[in-house]
Amino acid sequence: MFLEIDVAGGANSPLDVNRIFDLLTEPRRISRVVTADPTGKDMWCQVTGWSDDGPCPASAALSEDSGEGVVLLVFGGGQGIRLKPLDSPEEWDMASSNQWGEACLMLHKDAPVE
Repeated sequence: MFLEIDVAGGANSPLDVNRIFDLLTEPRRISRVVTADPTGKDMWCQVTGWSDDGPCPASAALSEDSGEGVVLLVFGGGQGIRLKPLDSPEEWDMASSNQWGEACLMLHKDAPVE
């Protein structure tokens, strides 16, 4: 199964990504992932997809990546995904300095997600 991710850089994520991924597993909805925060520290984060209308579902699936082998692809809406520390009580908010956006994440295939 192929999945196209087309995210234009903007308010949520500064990166433009337009790639087709060859998925090895069915995407599953997720709300938590271990990944690096903006300072590079690995931590459990809440994750949501981000669309023109705000939060939307985030998903993960194993995918083939020519440079990395098999990766865990985390993806969301048309504006990518949004993350915040797991213990953050804040609502999703583009103005929050405690949250950050990504076009998508390509993590180690065994990265923890829930």
